[in-house]
Amino acid sequence: MRKLILQMQMSVDGFVGAHADHNWQLWNWGGDCPWDDALKQDFNAVFAGIDIILLSRKMAEEGYLTHWGKAAKKFPEDGFYAFAQRIVDVRKVVPTDRLKASRWERTTMVSGKLPDEVNALKAAGQGDIAVFGGAGFASALIDAGLVDEFQLFINPAVLGDGVRIFDAGGFSRLRLLGSKAYACGMVVNRYAPAA
Repeated sequence: MRKLILQMQMSVDGFVGAHADHNWQLWNWGGDCPWDDALKQDFNAVFAGIDIILLSRKMAEEGYLTHWGKAAKKFPEDGFYAFAQRIVDVRKVVPTDRLKASRWERTTMVSGKLPDEVNALKAAGQGDIAVFGGAGFASALIDAGLVDEFQLFINPAVLGDGVRIFDAGGFSRLRLLGSKAYACGMVVNRYAPAA
């Protein structure tokens, strides 16, 4: 059975978004990313095992797929952008009852109940499912108990206030699968729900 892997950028104090508009993430959507080579390599290694991307409607409409389609063409020589080509190549699924047809290649809209749709995806196929979306989408998946692995990218920033993904509920205990610190200041913590 496939794993549903939620990857989230997060501050040291547990926020995934800031109320104030300021740049706190070690991330740049262009060619000048502050991630060190080891982090880029590990990120691409995880993403090589992804077979489906579960994407929030909002993120799809805000240009996520368009952005990475362009990045795959613009930076083909940069190994960091190997995942951009994977985003283009893999199947994408967008849960929504607002959009009836897809405007993107290899992208399907599904409108059933979120747990039913996710469990159907998990039951079919071999590769894992990566989740990309905002706090609301992540929280809905967590609250429904659908996340099999959390990959939390802890940025060297303290926000003090903002948006969290665990406020609506979730798991009472998590089991640490691994933790790795990188030279750029990022720490990636991997967790699974405790049995």
